[in-house]
Amino acid sequence: MSFPVKSVSPEVTLEEAEVILNRYNINALPVLAADKLLGLISRQTVEKGIFHGLKGHQVVDYMNSEVATVDPEASIAEIRDRLVINKQRVLPVVEDGKVIGLISRTDLLHLLISENDEAQWSQPLRTKNIVSLMRERLPKDILEILAQVGLVAAELKFSAYVVGGFVRDLLLKHENLDIDIVIEGDAIDFARRFAARFGARSREFQKFKTAVIIFPDGFKIDVATARTEYYEAPGALPIVEYSSIKMDLYRRDFTINTLAVCLNPDKFGLLVDFFSAQRDIKEKTIRVLHSLSFVEDPTRIFRAVRFEQRFGFTIGKMTEGLIKNAVKMDFFRRLSGHRVFGELCQILEEDDPVPALLRLAEFDLLVSLHPALKIDKKTADALHSVREVVSWYDLLFVDTPYTKWMVYLLVLMRGMDPETTTDVCNRLELAPRHREMADSGRRDAENFLHWIQRSPAMKNSELYRRLSGFKIEQAL
Repeated sequence: MSFPVKSVSPEVTLEEAEVILNRYNINALPVLAADKLLGLISRQTVEKGIFHGLKGHQVVDYMNSEVATVDPEASIAEIRDRLVINKQRVLPVVEDGKVIGLISRTDLLHLLISENDEAQWSQPLRTKNIVSLMRERLPKDILEILAQVGLVAAELKFSAYVVGGFVRDLLLKHENLDIDIVIEGDAIDFARRFAARFGARSREFQKFKTAVIIFPDGFKIDVATARTEYYEAPGALPIVEYSSIKMDLYRRDFTINTLAVCLNPDKFGLLVDFFSAQRDIKEKTIRVLHSLSFVEDPTRIFRAVRFEQRFGFTIGKMTEGLIKNAVKMDFFRRLSGHRVFGELCQILEEDDPVPALLRLAEFDLLVSLHPALKIDKKTADALHSVREVVSWYDLLFVDTPYTKWMVYLLVLMRGMDPETTTDVCNRLELAPRHREMADSGRRDAENFLHWIQRSPAMKNSELYRRLSGFKIEQAL
């Protein structure tokens, strides 16, 4: 079942019910009064009522009051019969007179598919135990931490899951020790209990019900309360509410990032796949979870390209169409420069960011941020050359830090006049020190290149003297 339950009171209007249905992307709402189930109101009824000019009328006037329900121990056959015979979109799960969950037709269909022979269905099983894979791929200390997370969660009567990129990369057999834990319960309460027991400390964020557990050796794990989110406008920051693991995974960017592994002792290593992530990993495809994903958060497009190029995957046909539509509609103008720059930086920090940059250019994503950020053949050649130099530098000067993303950004901004440079820096909301590097620092490096081309016979000592004043980002 899905939980917690989104419901309405009987006096809510059809117009208000439509907002809730759209906000949470659901097709029916229980109507409750003092926790008692009065009926169900469906999306179809709400939309038809509004079409007929009834948007101000109350849901109690048009709800279905003859509602079939089941208890938490109901069998699949019982659930199937009540959904089909009563022609309900959702089936309330009732315990002690209270609605504690909902089962939709889609939930039932997925469950029936998963119970059939996998060879008969193209969709793989939604759950399987991967504890043997975890033992094979994970260091013993990480496996022990995950087991202890599950033990503490069980003591608190919570459910704990490791989610997202950690699980995705585990199946892809890529190393990734960036652990994100989702708790069905109070994540801050869990983090405090866990930290106290294992000599760690927790940094808590009450507003978002999240925490970071920091071990004595500096290793960190992120902990969050299971939550859902909705967007009040395209490109706006999300409004967060607390929810279940299923709803928490549904708010994520792509299907391949929706996998979760249960850590509780009785289900340790159980892989949960609500959204066919295993299938998409097998087919090497990047897909969004729903058609409005890029409308709600256009920065996901940068992540789609980054994952596509990092893993050698392909963006799905529908997802590619949604990217092109988002660019055409210019949803990026609503985003702050800080958010855009953060996503661009992550691409520029990849081992080889050039294929992703060229892919962004294919989608006209860079010029949608600023017309001057275009990649012609000359710029593409320069990016490939810089990639070779950066690889050489990383190999020889392991202990010499530098800002990798800045090196590639300087190439993208090569030859810009001062006015355009300022405009680009403003759009990306660069920090003052980064603005200086992108402006005067870049021009100093470009002037040096022009000078050296006119002075091919200089002594090495003179070359060293002139280069010694440059920062690593300029020299590269």
